[in-house]
Amino acid sequence: MSTRLIAGSHFSALLWGCAALVAVHLVGTIGYKVIGGPAAGWIDCFYMTFITVATIGYSETIDLTHSPGGRLFTVAIAFVGIGTMTYIFSTFVALVLESDLNANFKRRRMERLITRLSGHYIVCGIGRVGGNVAAELATTGREFVIIENDQAAIDRWIEGHEETPWLHGDSTDDTLLRAAGIENAAGVFAVTGDDSHNLMVALSAKLLNPRVRVVARVHDIRNAEKTRRAGADEIVSPDFTGGMRIASAMIRPHVVSFMDQMLRRDDGLRVEEVQVPLDFAARRLEALALISRNFVLVALHDGGQWVFNPAPEHEVRPGCALIVMATPDGRRELEARLVA
Repeated sequence: MSTRLIAGSHFSALLWGCAALVAVHLVGTIGYKVIGGPAAGWIDCFYMTFITVATIGYSETIDLTHSPGGRLFTVAIAFVGIGTMTYIFSTFVALVLESDLNANFKRRRMERLITRLSGHYIVCGIGRVGGNVAAELATTGREFVIIENDQAAIDRWIEGHEETPWLHGDSTDDTLLRAAGIENAAGVFAVTGDDSHNLMVALSAKLLNPRVRVVARVHDIRNAEKTRRAGADEIVSPDFTGGMRIASAMIRPHVVSFMDQMLRRDDGLRVEEVQVPLDFAARRLEALALISRNFVLVALHDGGQWVFNPAPEHEVRPGCALIVMATPDGRRELEARLVA
């Protein structure tokens, strides 16, 4: 039985229990009015019923000293009323536990969080590859949303990253991509274990937001061109990349060691790409005074050309990209300088 059906069943039972409790108080009030006679007010009769059902034990407002029938009526009201209260309490506990209200509250909170995101990333698939992608985004201080069809995979990730927004379902579903904020996202990672699924993620993402950047994972390199035509901006094959990594470990071990150490640093030091805003006023590199302990300028990409270790007089123009070694704070500092 689904969680929604369970919650509905318990909620219905809870309503019946509350109705029974109202009926007990109604019968008790009328009964005590009959037993007490004209001297008993309606408020006193209701109060007598309430303290009996609630087992409060205050003094009797209706004198039952000389009324054996009244005492038996009190026993009956107490028996039925306490039983009804127990039933309501147990039903409420079952409703809380079995319908997992806490999870529902968390999901609503995450949905509200996602609606406020902009310039974030969407990771479609949180398996072995997707988990490493998400870990890199988290380490470098970037906001992202996970979409995964396997709840167990989501649970494994959430164990160590409780604040990560996630959505459970098919990442090719347009509704789910919209819920993940595809219209305001900076990029989509199509990194499930199925090449055809990644192709459909790339196609769906581009149809919903043609400006979003899509990086797709493929196992079979023969699927690379199809995935690119579907809308992927970049194709990554773990098998091809793994082969290049193995070869590099043999022929350029110091470079590989340096890159590995940088990728494993806890402070998030990385080779980063910072885009120069389109409204940036072109100026010489020396005028930017790009000197900081948090980043080091390595190269500049402008008009399809690479300029390594650019000279101070090189002009930085809108749309070009600065390649820097930077911590997350350094990247944000450089971005702030380019906006100012």
